Amino acid sequence: MSNMHRIRWFDSQIREGKYPSSTQLAQQFEISKRQAQRDIEYLTYSLSAPLLYVAKYRGYCYENKTYALPLLYMTDEEKKVLKYLAYRYRQYNYDNAASVNRVAHLLERFSEEETEELGQRLPIFETNPQLIHVFERLSYAISQLLVVRITYRDESGLLQLSIRPLKLMSQYNSDYVIAYCEEADKQRLLRLGSINSVDVTTAKFEPMDAETLEWGAGGTSAGSPQRKPYTAQVKLAQPLASSDSWHGYRIRSSTPEQALYTVEFHEIESFLHHLMVSDWEALLAPRWLREQLDALCTRTLERLGEGGAAKT
Repeated sequence: MSNMHRIRWFDSQIREGKYPSSTQLAQQFEISKRQAQRDIEYLTYSLSAPLLYVAKYRGYCYENKTYALPLLYMTDEEKKVLKYLAYRYRQYNYDNAASVNRVAHLLERFSEEETEELGQRLPIFETNPQLIHVFERLSYAISQLLVVRITYRDESGLLQLSIRPLKLMSQYNSDYVIAYCEEADKQRLLRLGSINSVDVTTAKFEPMDAETLEWGAGGTSAGSPQRKPYTAQVKLAQPLASSDSWHGYRIRSSTPEQALYTVEFHEIESFLHHLMVSDWEALLAPRWLREQLDALCTRTLERLGEGGAAKT
């Protein structure tokens, strides 16, 4: 049980005029009196509660009755981020999966449980606002069985698609939706990061099961992701503040003083897209990744050239 749960109880006892003490807190939750005293100290020093010990009642009250626990309230945006992180942690199935899945359960309940008690390092996921927006709209559409119109970018450019979203899933640091695509008349695996816009319509569709689609199917990626990660040698403009991650991609080893990093990734297309939009100075290795990035940039420039020629 988290200390915030105990603090909520302690706060409610004060507001009811019961003058709770560390002894009562310890008895209520079957913890040591020393732990109960630490909770009270946390309430005083970390949460800035105006606690006053009243000797007459052998318990505490608030000097300022307008005080409110600051961590009990979350904005809508914070709730969206927690919901997205809960989804990502719940999908995680690699190192320390059991511990990470327990964190997902805690996040879903909007608990303040301290994850350090799990004794494991949590994976890092980037909470991109656009990605969270897409995730939120698709989640709603799935729950309400609503047709969605999306703008989707793949190798051929931007596509306008009408889809029936069936299931969200995550794999290898990328998010996907299994959806029935009306234009293709089949189910496709679409990467959330490639969805530029989402328009949830009022058109309903009948419930249907999501098929198990193979990686690489439905225009998601060139080649199936591998369990063992690929690595890239990247030189950045300056050393990173964090030694663990570069925008959500894990750094296995690095030479930070020279801003040289070895970055791990599982999904090729997703990492190529990341390189297209991120700030870096040199992609040193591997050669095949440099060639794929060069080909992608060449195709992009050719399409721009064709667009300019068409206008003239």
